[in-house]
Amino acid sequence: MRQEPTMEIRDVHAFDLTPAEAIRLQGELRARVRLSGDIGEVSLVAGADASYTKGSDEIHAVVVVLRYPDLAVVERASASAVTAFPYIPGLLTFREGPALIEAFRRLRSEPDVVVFDGQGIAHPRGLGIASHMGVLLDRPTVGVAKNLLVGTAAEPAAGRGSTAPILRDGETIGMAVRTKERVKPVYVSAGHRIALSTAVDLVLATARGYRLPEPTRQAHLYANAVRRGEGQTTLSTSGG
Repeated sequence: MRQEPTMEIRDVHAFDLTPAEAIRLQGELRARVRLSGDIGEVSLVAGADASYTKGSDEIHAVVVVLRYPDLAVVERASASAVTAFPYIPGLLTFREGPALIEAFRRLRSEPDVVVFDGQGIAHPRGLGIASHMGVLLDRPTVGVAKNLLVGTAAEPAAGRGSTAPILRDGETIGMAVRTKERVKPVYVSAGHRIALSTAVDLVLATARGYRLPEPTRQAHLYANAVRRGEGQTTLSTSGG
């Protein structure tokens, strides 16, 4: 018998907001972000990502759950939505959030920590997608971005595991992390309920020979597969 989904997400706000309303809400949610916490013993780690149908506002969001520490894939979930929220830098969650939440709701497992393809607090208002979704999911989250959105970072040394702080107005808001020798770093920032040092350790522990750590690498691959029609999704319409 197929097990029913178990992941409950109760504290979800409306997404059909104007950009000005969305920015005000970000300020309220940022006050709830916690940048510390013991994530405990990790047995399941998830990666979350989204892919867009070219030339449309159709979003395909996925969550891939991996067993830790061997990183075998144990579950994939996906959901698609058409969003009316415009593309505005810094407001990504208001486009991708509804589909991501639906994908999480379809999980039959409970990941201990979630790694997002995007920013945590290394964001203009301190609330990137990893922080925003972390508050809604109420679980530890990490942002792993391919590019800086705010702040500056020196180039880390060439060796795997080298780091350099992401600085904004003298404050460390993340870390540039070399996950593979002589390959461009990724930009790690705490999302919610996790310390930056723990987030960096997790990213390095789950990076297995590629630039992206395995949770978001697998999520990226699956999101593209779903977009191509190779994964099961349910298309819905969302205002946000």
